[in-house]
Amino acid sequence: MAIIPVLRCIRIKPSVDFYTKVLDFKLADDDALSDPAFIFLRRAGDLLALSSHGNGPVQRSVVCVMIEDVDGLFERFLARGLKPVKPESPVHQGPTDQTWGTREFYVDDPDGNTLAFTQILSS
Repeated sequence: MAIIPVLRCIRIKPSVDFYTKVLDFKLADDDALSDPAFIFLRRAGDLLALSSHGNGPVQRSVVCVMIEDVDGLFERFLARGLKPVKPESPVHQGPTDQTWGTREFYVDDPDGNTLAFTQILSS
């Protein structure tokens, strides 16, 4: 069984650009990037879908992306132009150790969806 998150977006092209140029996702198919669209992206063998279908306000989502080198990945994203947002949120500013045994940083995409890049800390 596979569970594939679907994130809503307002416009597909800027969202796909953000995910592929900043966050290491790759297009999983050759679909046209014109709205409305439903696009699959792939990262490390896992799928994520973006959808610009639907009316009304975009519903925001949170997706946890499990990784092995949270600090290295954050630095790579910064070098590609990621600008941390939400100054009141330390986990949006850079990797933070959490009390539940992970090290995480959060990225908000152009539509307000949050990706939580998470590394499990060894005991």
